[in-house]
Amino acid sequence: MTKINNSLMLITGGASGIGLLMGQMALSQGASGLIIWDSHPTKLKAAAELLSQDGQAVYPMQTDVSLPESVQASLVKCMDAGLVPDIIVLNAGVVTGKFFVDHHIDDINRTLGVNVLGCMLVAKAFLPAMTQRGSGHIVTIASAAGMLANPRMSVYAASKWAVLGWSESLRLEMKALKTGIRVTTVTPSYIDTGMFHGARVNFLLPLMKPEKAARKIISGVVHNRNFVRMPALVYLLPLFKGILPVSWFDFLVGKLLGVYKSMDHFTGHA
Repeated sequence: MTKINNSLMLITGGASGIGLLMGQMALSQGASGLIIWDSHPTKLKAAAELLSQDGQAVYPMQTDVSLPESVQASLVKCMDAGLVPDIIVLNAGVVTGKFFVDHHIDDINRTLGVNVLGCMLVAKAFLPAMTQRGSGHIVTIASAAGMLANPRMSVYAASKWAVLGWSESLRLEMKALKTGIRVTTVTPSYIDTGMFHGARVNFLLPLMKPEKAARKIISGVVHNRNFVRMPALVYLLPLFKGILPVSWFDFLVGKLLGVYKSMDHFTGHA
């Protein structure tokens, strides 16, 4: 089991949404401190003030995880302060909900930069110190979109397919190298944080409450789960894709479950 109590946790994109909730839960469960990396200075300041009200050790650092120089600068701050996290939650993410033909190149670069490169840069920054220590836990917040194509989510889905493959490979590498570092990959469906505002789902794929999602992730970390998939139907996606012809799968997921129409009224923020 991975202990939250007396552990130092780092959460990217930790100033809002499930990142903020996971930080609150970690501190309430006795985490020794919380490092928040976020690119939004106003949200970062508010989150730090909120989370440190009861005297907890909170270390806010404005960081754009898509930029190597920004990650390096925050890494130096952590190392200078003796802050090597026990648990890293790679939570920062952005989405652009429109057809691929309507994407600007900046949309593509930003989505891939934050969602993919951001995970790799942050993990790479701390892996040497964590490996030397012989322990640690890296949590990758991927997405069910990493297993399911969806109209208006082409670049987002591409980013999550990439990070899903990277996270799984990292888990196997850490095991093969006997580093003592655990890796948990999280693949949720839509979470009601505002990021996917306007997305429409059905009773089999409900819009998940952020608090419930955060609790499931923390529980998955504690129990060293290789994967945390939610809601339950997401566990069946690999099976359905593996055994059904493409036309049957499209009919089941796209027409009967309505997933392929789920982003038609998307108005969420990045």
